[in-house]
Amino acid sequence: MASVVDTSVKNFNSTMSGAPALSGTAGTLIALLDAVLVNGFDVKTASGLTVVGGVASMPFTGSHSAQLDSVIIISGITGTYASLNGEQKVTAVGAGVVRFATNLPDGAASGTISFKMAPAGWEKVASASGKATYRSLDPMSTKAILRVDDTAAQTVRVIGYESMTDIDTGIGPFPTSTQMSGGGYWAKSTAANSTPNPWAVHADSRIFYFTVLPGFQAGPTVTNGVTRCFGDFAALRPGGDAYACGLSYSSTNVASSQTDGGVGSPGNIAQFAFPRSHTGLGSSALYYKFAYPGITAPSGITPSAGSFPSEVDGTLIVEKQYVSLGSTAAPRANFPGVYHSCQSLVWDSFKFLDVAPGADSLAGRTLHAMTSTNTTFSGAAVSSSTGVLWIDRTGPWR
Repeated sequence: MASVVDTSVKNFNSTMSGAPALSGTAGTLIALLDAVLVNGFDVKTASGLTVVGGVASMPFTGSHSAQLDSVIIISGITGTYASLNGEQKVTAVGAGVVRFATNLPDGAASGTISFKMAPAGWEKVASASGKATYRSLDPMSTKAILRVDDTAAQTVRVIGYESMTDIDTGIGPFPTSTQMSGGGYWAKSTAANSTPNPWAVHADSRIFYFTVLPGFQAGPTVTNGVTRCFGDFAALRPGGDAYACGLSYSSTNVASSQTDGGVGSPGNIAQFAFPRSHTGLGSSALYYKFAYPGITAPSGITPSAGSFPSEVDGTLIVEKQYVSLGSTAAPRANFPGVYHSCQSLVWDSFKFLDVAPGADSLAGRTLHAMTSTNTTFSGAAVSSSTGVLWIDRTGPWR
């Protein structure tokens, strides 16, 4: 049976005990995307499964990547409790045990039970040495394809395509070669070495957000980060938008400077490529990123609503983000699950992977802190240049 809570949003990060490492080494981002989007990771054998008072507990030996609000996928249960096979959202993790909610009666399951981190529901369409292409398996998706070239040490090249015939040949590129020759850039590390950098991925079956702190290997205070995305945005066109798939990217090949065009970066650069306009006509269109109502500032650095906490009621103030063709143009689509910090000094209270409870329309959700910046990844993070972007890790986003 399906989980008793929504499991559409998957979240992964580098603090998970069995997570892939990301470094300034060729191939490490493809290995990470394979794990979180396509295959899952960290398979464990459970020594049993019991249900008591609506809570299922699976003991195991050793450690596992599961964290609160992450999603695991279970297999091997037989008999009465076989319906628990499949995705389950983690409600608690203890020493050698993972727990989740269920509406099944008390009792013990049988079978040879195993579990792993559940992938986001994408497929790897094609691959070659240092290259891979990814596409959503969701039947409601645009079916656009992301091509990743991970043959370099510190950065990867990324291009979206409407369709592809092989790893190097596609139709409908976004951005086009005229807009960004060879595709955009995503940073992995400011140094070409094997020292891991912190990362996080938040995804549903149609879009994923990839956050990295590329300079962290240089020292623990270098926690400036950037968030990238690929996939289907929440389209605003009432009749549908078959080309509402966006790719964010940097235009520079210098890893330490690739803060431009990020999901939480300053929004005055048109570096969110879509395959066509909302009309379905033409070719690749480049969009700007804004937070409502037209905010271009980086998330959590410039105060459009004062500093955090609010001097009036002590709250954290956030807004949805969207893309449009300019500051006076109509929004085309919203960022699913992403929220802009409208206050300054947010980084003084929240660091990478910290959480905050949602309120008002976000009540019952947990927001995950991703660091943003309006400078480079070279120096220590300070509140004047480091902010926080929030991603809803609870879901659903749509």
